[in-house]
Amino acid sequence: YTISSRISWISDIIVVVSPENIETMKTIIEKYGHKRVTVVKGGITRHRSIFNGLKVFAEREFSSYLLQKPEVVVIHDAVRPFVEEDILLEVVMAAKEHGAAGAIRPLVSTVIASSADGCLDHSLERARYRASEMPQAFLFDVIYQAYQQCTDYDLDYGTECLHLALKYSNVKAKLIEGTADLWKVTYKRDLYAAESIIKDNLSQQICVITDVKEGAVQAGFLLHESLKSQIKVEVVSISLCKNDTHLQNMIAEGCYNFIYIHDKQSAFQETQLLVDMLEKSNITLSYPVMLISVHLSSSENISFSIGTEELTSIKKFAREVKKKNIWVYGLLL
Repeated sequence: YTISSRISWISDIIVVVSPENIETMKTIIEKYGHKRVTVVKGGITRHRSIFNGLKVFAEREFSSYLLQKPEVVVIHDAVRPFVEEDILLEVVMAAKEHGAAGAIRPLVSTVIASSADGCLDHSLERARYRASEMPQAFLFDVIYQAYQQCTDYDLDYGTECLHLALKYSNVKAKLIEGTADLWKVTYKRDLYAAESIIKDNLSQQICVITDVKEGAVQAGFLLHESLKSQIKVEVVSISLCKNDTHLQNMIAEGCYNFIYIHDKQSAFQETQLLVDMLEKSNITLSYPVMLISVHLSSSENISFSIGTEELTSIKKFAREVKKKNIWVYGLLL
């Protein structure tokens, strides 16, 4: 999910996992409908695992799923789930120009070395050094040829891919200043920090779409009045169509929460239309998109206001789009 669901211009994703977790990973990929993903058996170290992933593009032993060799390959840790498309694109473009590139961050602690007796030997001048982060990107031939020349010591004890490109391909990596969200989810406490990041990045705007009929318009006005002190609310009264530029602009500006109020017997097609607009907008759906369809019913017998067949279709549709991080709800009033 860190990359595969969100970045349309990445053609193939290789997920390298330990042998005992391959079937579990395949189940996850199938369950959530991830596309363009190939699962590869990892090695006993980080570098051996990365090398296995690169071999999918170049070696005959992987002919069962040999993929077209890319110009640029990105190496990224799944435990850095908040990587943004901007930094991915930046390291890729830098790699195309320089051969290799990687994200860096300032050091937040001073690095010291201890002597054999356990006492301080020396410390590094923190301002001169940076922490190497992910993502990193390489011209494929640069990083693959570097791995082909690696010693067993490199593969077993090395950690830095940029160093391998310098050591074996004589390519100096371009260093790109990364964002604070590139940290790794390593310890249990990091899960709480990750939850906080998700909450901070949720769209703080709601677009209330109403049918042009009086009842729907009035409901939209009341909803606006009750929510405006808590969140940014915009109400539009329109007949939904696929070429509505106002809605398209709102999506582009980061509005991912929608409430559609109507009194139609069936508004399923309009709900599908909204989802289509979200999918075609090329936005990065890092966080859940909320779409609530509110049906105002004037029928006294509300149990027959919506047919069982249509209800089943809506539920199936909601399950499918949830895999794409779009959460659809229905409300009958």
